[in-house]
Amino acid sequence: VRRHQEIHVVMGNEACDLDSTVSALAMAYFLAKTSPAAKAAFIPVLNIPRADFALRTETTFLLREQGIPAASLVFRDEIDLGGLHHAGLLSLTLVDHHVLPGADAALEEAVVEVLDHRPLERDRAAGCRVTAEPVGSCATLVTERIAQGPPGVLDRPTAALLHGTILLDCVNLSPSAGKVTPRDVACVSLLEARFPELPARDAVFEALQAAKFDVSGLTTEQMLRKDLKVLSSDELLLAVSAIYVDLETFLRRPGMLQDLEAFCQARGYAGLVAMAISFNERNEPSRQLAVYSRHEPLRSAVCRALEEATAPSLHLQPLASPWACVGAYAQGNALASRKKVLPVLRAAL
Repeated sequence: VRRHQEIHVVMGNEACDLDSTVSALAMAYFLAKTSPAAKAAFIPVLNIPRADFALRTETTFLLREQGIPAASLVFRDEIDLGGLHHAGLLSLTLVDHHVLPGADAALEEAVVEVLDHRPLERDRAAGCRVTAEPVGSCATLVTERIAQGPPGVLDRPTAALLHGTILLDCVNLSPSAGKVTPRDVACVSLLEARFPELPARDAVFEALQAAKFDVSGLTTEQMLRKDLKVLSSDELLLAVSAIYVDLETFLRRPGMLQDLEAFCQARGYAGLVAMAISFNERNEPSRQLAVYSRHEPLRSAVCRALEEATAPSLHLQPLASPWACVGAYAQGNALASRKKVLPVLRAAL
């Protein structure tokens, strides 16, 4: 700020999963390598506090494998984006999302570029470059962008980060998981062609999957925060967590009901939807849903919205729940990921 240097921040979404993190790192690296020298400082920002980084077990694993120390990363609580914007120095590229949460609404006018793999919910100003394509991983869009740029920019660590991310996001390119597109496959092949020494797909996927599902050392609160989205209406906040154990194991953890209550109370959430995800040996997903709220009308409304959803239909089967304030379901449509369920919940709110 003192030197009046433009700061170009590349930032993923608030869940800050592997895709958001790697897309931000690789895109910022690409921009730094290809932009005019004096233009700006390019800074990838991980959109969580540093204290939450340990919860992203697959991300800490992959960055460690590529020799990227946590000390060299910049987290959301370490940079004053509002102050930079106020000083007229901030440019913002959004990866893996395209709408900033309400608390960041003032930063919208700093957005100069968007790369996202979700359908667009809003239009952007004319000067903003938008890439919104229905691929399995945002890292695919970043890979395509780098591949279209000057030759020689892509290095091996960046390629390894992108390669691992696309494989994890697209469930090892397995068609039965319902996430992969031909463009994801093409980008993995391109990275392997340029860097033949990249480890085999199966080995990369299995190591990342094991790291992602290793919640052995986490408390209930950490498990719920590990992969958390928050939906808001005028009146209330609803937490939506992905959890990486089967629902029965999760709900039978000691002190679970008190943990759910404390988690919601501490953050002002009126309720919580947890999507439990596990995979069989053929990498086919199975999903279950739990709906927790002390407010019976809210719980009933959310359960009804999920049961009656048609876009997509979830094919829910009720499961026995240990508590009246928790509704539990097996989700027959295992291809309906949390990303596809979020609009159903948003409409319910």
